Amino acid sequence: MGTSNDPHIELADAVQSIRDELLTAARRSTGQDVVFEVGDIQMEFTVEIRKEAKAGSKVRAWVVDAAADAAYGNTRTHKVSFTLRALDARSGAPLKIRNESEGSPDTFGRGTRPAP
Repeated sequence: MGTSNDPHIELADAVQSIRDELLTAARRSTGQDVVFEVGDIQMEFTVEIRKEAKAGSKVRAWVVDAAADAAYGNTRTHKVSFTLRALDARSGAPLKIRNESEGSPDTFGRGTRPAP
């Protein structure tokens, strides 16, 4: 990930940030009466594709801020758009923003509990 002086963020970090926020939303929903099913997540970024000069470096897609990008004047940027659908990793069912136990995603996506 970029440093505080570097406006660039790796595309993978941007997507991970969305995943983390969805899990945080699930944790905060404990005890709530309303459940949200997460639908399609549309994401669009302006990216700079760059390969570092040192040997063995990978090509990276850096998300750039439009204002910060103007400062680099000599770079070429591309617009990347994609749609993600959040699914529960265990069941494959659509993700729901609700969690049965506070502070833990362990029961995430298991649906309702059977009646005793």
